[in-house]
Amino acid sequence: MRATAAAASVPVADAAEPTSIRAGRRLARHRSMLIGGAILLIIVAIGVLAPVLGTVDPAQIDPTARNKRPGAEATVRRDDGTKVTVKSWMGTDSLGRDIYSRVLYGARVSLIVGVTVALVSAAAGLVIGVTAGYLRWLDGIVMRVMDGLMSIPAILLAIGLVSLSRAGLRSVILAIVIPEVPRVVRLVRAVVLSIREEPYVEAATALGARTPMLILRHVLPNTIAPLVVQATFGCASAILIEAVLSFLGVGIPPETPTWGNIMAEGRALFRLFPHNILFPGVFLAVTVLAVNMLGDGLRDMLDPRTRKQL
Repeated sequence: MRATAAAASVPVADAAEPTSIRAGRRLARHRSMLIGGAILLIIVAIGVLAPVLGTVDPAQIDPTARNKRPGAEATVRRDDGTKVTVKSWMGTDSLGRDIYSRVLYGARVSLIVGVTVALVSAAAGLVIGVTAGYLRWLDGIVMRVMDGLMSIPAILLAIGLVSLSRAGLRSVILAIVIPEVPRVVRLVRAVVLSIREEPYVEAATALGARTPMLILRHVLPNTIAPLVVQATFGCASAILIEAVLSFLGVGIPPETPTWGNIMAEGRALFRLFPHNILFPGVFLAVTVLAVNMLGDGLRDMLDPRTRKQL
């Protein structure tokens, strides 16, 4: 009897436990999500504090300090005209620019592109997906357009879109958003099609609930969880595509420090000076890995089927 009473008291204690504590326990058990989030916070801090952490101006050219090895000292000229000797932690490129400072400032561009693409594509995909999933007469037209966009590889479509406009941050973001929207639309549409057949939605419709109220009360809340997860993966994909566009010379102008531009400028002398590509490549890989780890953790926490196992 005592054992039975003790066993029965465990669920009661769990049920009485605050939601924030239970969520904290689930979060603590998912170490990959914590590691990814911590790394991502460090990358964000690096981008925000780039003017403080950087040693010199990332755009400063010094022909006397060309292709310095990592850890070598270089004499640079400050804005006031004075010359100082600083240690180049990651070496210099073929124009004498400090790679360390350029990598720090490059984090800003990658994060801006990734976050902006994730937010814009999620917002546009949500509106189009809900409209296509709830209005059957419009579903066929919208999805054929989305299928046509998805039939073209994202990087090729982005290159084609960028080539139609002037190279710049806005054109690169727009060129990455357009291939990303169809993926969000298909996800949201699938969720909407399954939700609209649920008994509680049919009951609300029978009681005379209007379509806007049904969408706000029942449809949108159920699309938030998969939409957040898809946004994280879209952010990682956008960071990679931006780096590829810059590496190919069709993205952000070369004078702007981005990880793709740094690697593009160092590929000619890669065998002699591999540090020109190594350091920005490591930062790019770590950032994409951190975003993907964060997305995997969010998917496991927000999915009811896997949430019980955490």
